[in-house]
Amino acid sequence: MDLKTFIRDIPDFPKTGILFKDITTLLKDSKAFKYSVDQFISYYIDKKIDYVAAVEARGYIMGGILAYNFNAGFVPIRKPGKLPYEVHSIEYTLEYGSNILEVHKDAINPGSRVLIFDDLIATGGSAFATAKLIEQLGGEVSGFAFIIELSELKGREKLKDYDVFSLIVY
Repeated sequence: MDLKTFIRDIPDFPKTGILFKDITTLLKDSKAFKYSVDQFISYYIDKKIDYVAAVEARGYIMGGILAYNFNAGFVPIRKPGKLPYEVHSIEYTLEYGSNILEVHKDAINPGSRVLIFDDLIATGGSAFATAKLIEQLGGEVSGFAFIIELSELKGREKLKDYDVFSLIVY
């Protein structure tokens, strides 16, 4: 299935000069959505996954489904001030600025294998920051899963020490 046909381009979002790749058009198509989930499950089924960590908000959609299918826990990675308990925080840069991500200090057990899921990798800033958060908690990053990879922004290079799996590469 050519998943690129299910992605909508939105120019100048969230700011001028950015071409946003919208996955909601993929999510609304039941066959494309199921196919996408099945591809991630097939790729990771033989790896021992204890937790799936997903970056808000679009990452939660498939991240929760993957956690369920792997009989794994789910770890929400959030922007500042959204988690109600003690957190680890990390600042990172992204294609059009900087941000901070947080995770609960007790989100995973040390030594756990964690799959990190997000809808898209651009510069790799949020993905790399998420890996560092997981490693601060004593977790082992077992891989990264993305629906979309924007290869010209070289985010994969930032993740060169990890397994990276993307369904669509632009």
